[in-house]
Amino acid sequence: MADPSDRAAQTCLLIYDGQCRLCVTAKKGLERLETHADAAPVRMVPYQSEEAEQALRESYRPGRPNAAFLVRPNGEIARGLDAFLSLLPGLKGGRVLAVLLNFPLVKPFGYLLYWFVARYRYSIFGTVPLADVSEFGGFSPHSGEFTLKVANARLPYKRGRTAHDDQPVADE
Repeated sequence: MADPSDRAAQTCLLIYDGQCRLCVTAKKGLERLETHADAAPVRMVPYQSEEAEQALRESYRPGRPNAAFLVRPNGEIARGLDAFLSLLPGLKGGRVLAVLLNFPLVKPFGYLLYWFVARYRYSIFGTVPLADVSEFGGFSPHSGEFTLKVANARLPYKRGRTAHDDQPVADE
């Protein structure tokens, strides 16, 4: 049986933009996907965390990142589409997608599409607020995942739904 500390030492770190609505949604989607038993574990942390800054070292730049990053256990860093392509073999159905990307022009088109979406993600998909660590929770040093504790927040719902205070939410 493998030692849990060995598995933790082999964990990859996927660093995503914690203020990008698309990136946060993609992170949640990746967490829900099933993986193969032999897949290397992946922890996901927002770019705006200290852990991301330490993992990226000289590749880290203050502000919003231009791409996602995958930091491998050996310290190698993959950026952009390559960060996600590295994850494909470990995901159920990902091996098939990896084969499809080997067809002519598919991968170059993928790079172009990634560049376009990454460049215009805020104007297309919008932003999500990055919570103030001291006020709303923060980064768990154990899981490396961002947690947001919402207190007394009025959340928008679709028509007919109510917010947590049981008052109807007005249409915008």
